[in-house]
Amino acid sequence: MAFVSSGYNPDKPMEDRITDIGPKHFEEFYPPVIKKNKGQWLYHEILQPGVLVHVSETGDKVYTVRVGGARLMTVTHIREISEIADKHCDGFLRFTSRNNIEFMVDSEDKVRPLIEDLESRKFAGGSFKFPVGGTGAGITNIVHTQGWIHCHTPATDASGPVKAAMDVLFDDFKQMRLPAQCRVSLACCLNMCGAVHCSDIAILGYHRKPPMMDHEYLDKMCEIPLAISACPTAALKPTKVEFEGKTLNSIAIKNERCMFCGNCYTMCPSMPLADTEGDGIVLMVGGKVSNRISAPKFSKVVVAFIPNEAPRWPSTTAAISKIVEAYSADANKYERVGEWAERIGWERFFDKCELEFTHHLIDDFRDPAYYTWRQTTQFKF
Repeated sequence: MAFVSSGYNPDKPMEDRITDIGPKHFEEFYPPVIKKNKGQWLYHEILQPGVLVHVSETGDKVYTVRVGGARLMTVTHIREISEIADKHCDGFLRFTSRNNIEFMVDSEDKVRPLIEDLESRKFAGGSFKFPVGGTGAGITNIVHTQGWIHCHTPATDASGPVKAAMDVLFDDFKQMRLPAQCRVSLACCLNMCGAVHCSDIAILGYHRKPPMMDHEYLDKMCEIPLAISACPTAALKPTKVEFEGKTLNSIAIKNERCMFCGNCYTMCPSMPLADTEGDGIVLMVGGKVSNRISAPKFSKVVVAFIPNEAPRWPSTTAAISKIVEAYSADANKYERVGEWAERIGWERFFDKCELEFTHHLIDDFRDPAYYTWRQTTQFKF
C-alpha cells in the first residue's frame, strides 16, 4: 500500500507515470492477427519443415517460419534479425524457448519470399545464418547453458559442443524423417541449468575430481561458513592447516561425499574445480516431458565419460550420430527415443547404437518420490 500513499493508482497503473521503467505491456508485441484472434485458434499444421500455419475460428491464418538461432548472438546479428522482421513481418517476431526465431506473416503469399530471403543469407564460411527447420519429426534446436564463455563452474563448453553436434545433425534439423521429434539439450555441469534431465539426447558436462584447496588465500578471500553451508552433501568442514610456518583457517573436504557440483566454488574462488583430465562429457538418453504414448521419463546415462576434445568434440558427436541413426532406422512411428529403448530393451539399445555397456550404467535409483510423484495424467489411484 506504500505506492498508494504516494499517489499510485493500481486500477490505472499508467496514470501520471513519469518514467519508462519496467516492461511495456506484452500485447504491444503481438502481430495484429495474433492479437485479434487470441483464444480463438482452432488448429495448426506443419506445411513443410520449419513452416507452420495456425488457423483461427474466424478463418484468419498466421504463417510461421521457424529458423535456428544461437543462444549467444552479436548485436549485428540481432540487427539483421530485426531488419528481416521489418522487411517481411511488419516488425514482429518471436523467440522460442529453444533459441529458435519465428517470423510470422498473415498471408501465404508472403511465405516464399521470406524463406528465400532467409536462406540466401550466409556467413563468410558458407553456412546458413538462418536455417529453416526444427519442426515436427526432426531434430529440434539444441537448448544449452553458458559453458566456458560465461559460467564459472562448467565441466565442458556449451556453444562449442552444440555447434559441433548440430553440424552432424543439421540435415535432420532441416527434414522430418525421424519417427518423432528428437530433443537434444546440453548442460555444462550437473547443476543442470539446461533441460538435460528430460531430453531425448542429453549432453552433460561432468567433473570427476573434488575441488582443489588454495589454503594460502582461502580465509582471505572467502567466508568459510558460507562455503561450507553451500555444500549439498555435507562434504566440507572447517579445519586449520600449517602453511609456511603459519596456522591458517581453511576447509577440509571428505572426498567420498563430494558430488563435484561446484557450489563451494561459487561461494569461494579459492576452491577451483576445473581440471583438464577430470572434466568431460556424459551422454544421457531417453527423457521426455510429453504424456503421449507413455508417461514422462527421466534421461538415463548411456555413455559414462567422454574427454573434452575441443574444438570439434569428435567422439561426442560420433556417439550422438550413432544414436540418432539407430533410432531413425528401428523405432516405430511416433516413438520417442526412450520409448523405443524400452520397447526393444536397453540391452539391445546399446548393441544397436554400438555403445559400450558397463554395470555402472544400471539405473538402480529408486527414491520413494520416484513412485509417488504424480508426473503424468496416465497414473491410476
